[in-house]
Amino acid sequence: MKGQFKTIFEPFKIKVVEPIRITSRSERQRYLQQAHYNLFLLSSDQVIIDLLTDSGTSAQSEAQWAGIMQGDESYAGSTSWKHFYETVKDLTGYPYVLPVHQGRGAESVLFEVLCRKGAKYFFSNTHFDTTRANIEYRGATAIDLPCEESQDLFSDAPFKGNIHLQELKKQVEKVGVDNVGAVILTLTNNSGGGQPVSFQNIQETAQFCKEKGIRFFIDACRIAENCYFIHTREEGFSHLSCWEIAQKIFSLADGCLVSAKKDFFGNIGGFLALKDEALAQECMQYLIITEGFLTYGGLAGRDLEAIAVGIREAFDMDYLRYRIRALQYFNEKLRAIGIPVVYPPGGHAVYIDAQKYLPHIPKEHFPGQSLCCALYIEGGIRAVEIGSVMFGKNAKHELVRLAFPRRAYTQAHVDYVIEVFSHINAIKEQLPGYRIVYQMPFLRHFTAHFEPIKG
Repeated sequence: MKGQFKTIFEPFKIKVVEPIRITSRSERQRYLQQAHYNLFLLSSDQVIIDLLTDSGTSAQSEAQWAGIMQGDESYAGSTSWKHFYETVKDLTGYPYVLPVHQGRGAESVLFEVLCRKGAKYFFSNTHFDTTRANIEYRGATAIDLPCEESQDLFSDAPFKGNIHLQELKKQVEKVGVDNVGAVILTLTNNSGGGQPVSFQNIQETAQFCKEKGIRFFIDACRIAENCYFIHTREEGFSHLSCWEIAQKIFSLADGCLVSAKKDFFGNIGGFLALKDEALAQECMQYLIITEGFLTYGGLAGRDLEAIAVGIREAFDMDYLRYRIRALQYFNEKLRAIGIPVVYPPGGHAVYIDAQKYLPHIPKEHFPGQSLCCALYIEGGIRAVEIGSVMFGKNAKHELVRLAFPRRAYTQAHVDYVIEVFSHINAIKEQLPGYRIVYQMPFLRHFTAHFEPIKG
């Protein structure tokens, strides 16, 4: 039956529902003003469709909830830890697994140790916001090296998340191998439009790092989705399962950093997994000081159980086929009404080129933030700016990301969002730019205050 019909439906049934409070436009105008025009500062009950992030917002399965009920809350050596450890080790092959409260906990532990060893530079296809912040907070420099294909947001190049390998070689030569802390490939490339990285690019990057003696890590928050793109787009991988492709990827690296709040359906949690015993020992020492004991790392036993189950569910082919096709549907419908969406669609989100959509708003007045505010006022939709607000001078593009929580929304919700965009199309020339009136030195987008620019 597979492949006979075109309709891709949700491969699950709804067992528990969460009510959505429907707000009025005038209420939303007031709420947004009270939140200083920063959607991070809104209360969740003020939002109708929440596409701010796919991190920690997914619906958990009946198997995960069964695991939650069986969670062993022992402080040390719980059976839930054993289940978690064996699952991560089976997937990654790494013997040292350090649980953390979420992905930035893994970043904090790893970069604290590497920077203490004298690391001055870290290279990536694109560092995400917390990755960059954890590096720069420790006095090192995070350098993004996206591939040339990524500069064209609307081409159909299949792997626009790749790192620019030739530029990486030049940069390493420039700064000196001894000053390089690590090369980190983010799968998929979240800040680069959710675009996947090819296996060939991963393999060639790993080989270069091995030749130069540079540590090589995978930021594997969305590795299941990335492996689906390799399975369907890259020659020579269609006969392998996504789990098998992931195992091949992990075998090329020295370790991985993971927020389990993305592909692995965790509402909280993550891990750092490593090959090298000496590095692992140093990281474990810092983990105990900052996160928790080695067998829980800031997580309850029930969370360890939910993640262990979620890791295997994330690689289910029926689920991945539905997940990617649902985002393609959203992307195609927006393109049909003239919205400049990044193409081809990524796995977890749809990205919009806000600068192209709102050309009357200059970059310094944050067109992405303007579109986010309009989506909320007109339709109660919460999205996030990924541009100059989030990355400042490092921003390559002015994007708006609509990230879909896994297993949480239906096609009717998607169609509603498309209708809101149709309405905004008619008023977009009237949308104002914004200025920042308060900000913090790191990760300013979380807490910044804005005001609209009138006139």
